[in-house]
Amino acid sequence: MVKLTRLVPAAVFLLLGGVGVSGLALGADAGVSPQTQYILNNLLLFFSAALVMWMAAGFCMLESGLVRAKSTAIVCLKNLMLYAVACLAYFIVGYNLMYAEFSIFVSPELFELGVLSASDNAEHLAAATKSGTFSMTSVFFQMVFVATTASIVSGSLAERVRLWSFLIFVFILAAFVYPIIGEWTWGGGWLSQLGGGEKPFKDFAGSTIVHSVGGWAALAGILLIGPRVGKFKPDGTVVPTPASNVPLATLGTFILWLGWLGFNGGSQLALGSVADAAAVGLVLFNTNIAAVGGVITAMLLGVIIHNRVQVLWILNGAISGLVAITAGPDITSPVYALIIGAIGGLLATLSVPVFEKLKIDDVVGAIPAHLVAGIWGTLAVGIFSDDATVLNQLIGVVAIGAFVFVSSLAVWAVLKYTLGLRVSKDSEFLGQDIMELGIEAYPEFLSLEGIQSDAEGTDNT
Repeated sequence: MVKLTRLVPAAVFLLLGGVGVSGLALGADAGVSPQTQYILNNLLLFFSAALVMWMAAGFCMLESGLVRAKSTAIVCLKNLMLYAVACLAYFIVGYNLMYAEFSIFVSPELFELGVLSASDNAEHLAAATKSGTFSMTSVFFQMVFVATTASIVSGSLAERVRLWSFLIFVFILAAFVYPIIGEWTWGGGWLSQLGGGEKPFKDFAGSTIVHSVGGWAALAGILLIGPRVGKFKPDGTVVPTPASNVPLATLGTFILWLGWLGFNGGSQLALGSVADAAAVGLVLFNTNIAAVGGVITAMLLGVIIHNRVQVLWILNGAISGLVAITAGPDITSPVYALIIGAIGGLLATLSVPVFEKLKIDDVVGAIPAHLVAGIWGTLAVGIFSDDATVLNQLIGVVAIGAFVFVSSLAVWAVLKYTLGLRVSKDSEFLGQDIMELGIEAYPEFLSLEGIQSDAEGTDNT
């Protein structure tokens, strides 16, 4: 058994920020076979992808809890559909546009189905395991990332966007807009070559590539669709629209927090060595502690500004901290991760009233949490690490933001003047649930007519 006296100095050293991936002194790995590396790498991606997919449920619960009750069922439907549409679009076009030569559908060669029957042939097995990961596992891992980006857009435009117009936008976002950004960065494109490739634009798991992209796309949509009816008075005063289900929103936040461990941890992409395992551990720790920083900051701000804890601020604080650390959880110490998450929570919380002053009606606060905190987290990599420069990080933020915002604005505009973006006034007033789906998420247990009918038919003798 390891003595406690040996664990304490190591824990203190980690807490003080003495360890980063770039500074790990782990020595040479014991040496595992390519087959073992292949198995471990696939396990990491498989379970991480499953956690990221589970984030779709988190976004659904968070959005369902924050909208008004009359539009809850449509939110559930929309989140399930956007996941399916985003996956389909990425499979048909997106992946190849991001990582391979452009063609329709993921290339059959990437299926690597030969590995399923290669166990009795050493030569075939070696060829199949050469890449280190089963390609379809990698495709699935990337696929759930693009679905996350689409989920961000959903919450911002809730309660007033037409379902079919939204789903068409999601398809275009997942098939073209997101993959082009991905090719610039993770696909080896020009942003990954900044600075001669020595200190290029760095975004480990997507503070900008995933979260800011979703935020820019949502902002473009909000500007064209406008605020909900009655959200702002003529003098600009904000009319409160209380959340319909705070426990559900809280559950969604916890699900997202858990899923983020797969989001960031899986982005190491390998688990076949001691260094990789240690790197994943650091990423997981930094991801968690950054969320803690966001929560604590949001809590303190509520007490300072309103003299009471603001529950919804805390939920967004957690998400903001997670978004902020996503760009660099692999190269920052835990102390820096805490600071990055805390500042992310601070900026996201303080930016909410700024957007409201501009009459930007963001139902779930996705733009402050994902766009603002995403920009901060990306720039923080250049501030807190030697692996990137603030200038190159800023170039990436501006280039990606400009492309996504302009392209999204164009797509939303085409949809607005063809199919239309906004639901009818009746649908917005009565709720999309009853008007478009014919059901309610929280129906009365008994209607007045039902009560009267039951009373008339009751025999008390």
